[in-house]
Amino acid sequence: MRSLCRLLLLACLLPLALGAGAPRLTFVTASETPLENPHDVKLSPDGKYLFVSDVGNNRVAILDPETLDLVASFGADHQSGTHDVDFDAAGRVYVADTHNNRVTIYELDGFDARLVGELRARIRGPEGVLAHPNGRVYVAGAWSGNLVVYDGERVVAELGGLRSPHDVELAHDGVNVWLADAGNDRLLLLSPELEILEELGGPKYGFAGVRYLDLTADGMLIAADKNNHVIKFIGPDRELHFVLGDDGKPGRGIGKFRTPEGVEVRGEELWLADSGNDRVVKYRLR
Repeated sequence: MRSLCRLLLLACLLPLALGAGAPRLTFVTASETPLENPHDVKLSPDGKYLFVSDVGNNRVAILDPETLDLVASFGADHQSGTHDVDFDAAGRVYVADTHNNRVTIYELDGFDARLVGELRARIRGPEGVLAHPNGRVYVAGAWSGNLVVYDGERVVAELGGLRSPHDVELAHDGVNVWLADAGNDRLLLLSPELEILEELGGPKYGFAGVRYLDLTADGMLIAADKNNHVIKFIGPDRELHFVLGDDGKPGRGIGKFRTPEGVEVRGEELWLADSGNDRVVKYRLR
């Protein structure tokens, strides 16, 4: 029955578009792994595994990126409210351990995660983490309303005046940083030193609690607009090209979401955390 369902899902095309740059999306599959309020998702550097911030289970769940079956997990014995995951150039894993007010750092040996450090200074309730190629770590403190930059364990920069900031992602140029300032319903493009370079918000985008995001190889932003229950695709021209979901109406099914949060894209493959429906879904971009 499961194989038949997947074959049917593979046949479902979603060719809706708002502009010439809009993608075509094919729904591939949805997870059946027991997850509780999954948030951001991240592929391992080798692309073999999908790491899921499984908030309600206080762990990082590791899924097969093709089938979305559970392969392994870690952290349930010491994490609380796991929200985000990232990898540095050495393959270490950085986890937003939100309710413990810290970012935990792990070294992996297969699926064995060994806790080797943590970041705590000047953050409360971290919900976004980026291990930048410049060697620094950017952490969004959702409860402290700030973005903090660490060099090792030392704070070297801080941006305040934010409201429930969430995801931090590397920009298309590999230098600058995108920040989802969820409580202010906007995305900010920042320099590595946290100078605000650009702001995407207001009626043009209509964000309502924008959470996590990722970028395609050609620079299209894909953002989970949580309280609108949709995924928004914004082109390099900063135009809103496509909306996936029934805007303002939560649902469950192909092209429908309930409070989505996580986004990961690599090549033509797109993974989304349909958080309110306790699942991860996979699409293919064309």
